[in-house]
Amino acid sequence: MGEKIKQFRTDFFYYVWLFVLAAVFGWLWEGFLYLFKDDAYVNRGFLTGPWLPIYGTGAVMLEILFHKWRDRPVLIFVSSMLLCTVLEYLSGWYLESTWGVKWWDYSDMPWNLHGRICVLSSALFGLGGMLLVWVISPLFYSLYRRVPVRVRIGLGVLILCLFAADAAYSAMWPHAGTGITYR
Repeated sequence: MGEKIKQFRTDFFYYVWLFVLAAVFGWLWEGFLYLFKDDAYVNRGFLTGPWLPIYGTGAVMLEILFHKWRDRPVLIFVSSMLLCTVLEYLSGWYLESTWGVKWWDYSDMPWNLHGRICVLSSALFGLGGMLLVWVISPLFYSLYRRVPVRVRIGLGVLILCLFAADAAYSAMWPHAGTGITYR
């Protein structure tokens, strides 16, 4: 088991794939939430492609920090809830401070702080982090290891190039349908 954990933590392209998997999931999740909420599709990200990097970043951070606690789901839940809530608050503050844009607003939710975080989203982050580290990541890793190394690396490099190109393009020409609220 110790060998697998050591190998698992040093496989860079696994984290690239996990990042993209979570970023695409986040894009789909938020797209469906707003589709049901507003009866209209809105690309919630600031990138043009179908990914939200905040979800990918969070997933990789949770997996790196908490994979050693796989047998302690309550600890993963509480730790994920706290870490993701801090990440969401700081991300919201940073985006508002630097871009003058508010990407999300929980002001109408109970127990919110400056509209950047709320108890419900924190609980969902805890649940999502627990499921990611406890169930999804081990399953995804076992599937990932079945893919030939050349394919894992080749697709990983391609994914990195596509993501970098999207980030550069979106920085120069932001897309219009972000669903963000300007101050």
